[in-house]
Amino acid sequence: MAVGSLHGQDGPPPLAPLPPIPVEGGQAARVISAAAPPEVIAAASAAVANLGAEVVLGHYQVAVDRMNPLWKKRTAERMGGMDKLENQLKGVAQQMVQQGISMISFKPEGQPRSYDVGAGKTVGVVNDEVVFNQWMVLVPTVTKFRITRPSQKTIIIESIGFQVAIADKGKDNWTFIDGSGLSVNELRGLYLNLPQDMQLPPVEKREVR
Repeated sequence: MAVGSLHGQDGPPPLAPLPPIPVEGGQAARVISAAAPPEVIAAASAAVANLGAEVVLGHYQVAVDRMNPLWKKRTAERMGGMDKLENQLKGVAQQMVQQGISMISFKPEGQPRSYDVGAGKTVGVVNDEVVFNQWMVLVPTVTKFRITRPSQKTIIIESIGFQVAIADKGKDNWTFIDGSGLSVNELRGLYLNLPQDMQLPPVEKREVR
C-alpha cells in the first residue's frame, strides 16, 4: 500500500503481446485465467480490510512488511536499493502529518476480480492447460482522508482505488501491491500469464462533505 497516496491514474500504456508459456516436450499449452473460488476471494478481501485497519491506526510498518516481494524488489531497483525504498516508505507517516493529512477510514468496496498467476512458475498442466501456483485478487477499495491546514477549511477526500492481493494457493500468506498509478504492463512484467484484455479497477479521488 502506498500509504497516504492521493494521486490518480492516467491509464495504462498499450499492452505488450503475451509471451508463450512452454511446457515439457517443447509444446505450448493453452494459458487460462481461472477465477478463484469464493472462499479465496473472501480471504483476500478480509486481508485487505485487515491491512487497511492497521494503517488507519497508524501502523504503517505493516504496509511495508506486507508489500508483495516481487513488486518491492522491482520498486527498490528503480529507486537505487532496498534501503532507500524502505526509508521512503517509513517516512510517509511523517510526511502526512507535515501536510496535515490523516487517514479516516479504509475498506474494501466493490466486486473483486481474480486471476490464476505464479510469476512464471506452474504447478503443472491439466488437460493441456497451464495451472499456476498463486491467486491474484484485485480488491476495490475506498479510503477517506482528512486534510487540515492552518487558516483553511478542513477537506475530506475520498479516494477510490484497489489493492492487488497475491497469495500461494492453499495458504493465507497475502501480500499486496497498491493500485495507485499501477499499469497493466507493470503487473504483467511480474506475472506474464495475465490476460491480454485485462482491465484494472478505476482509480480516482474526489472531495466529499
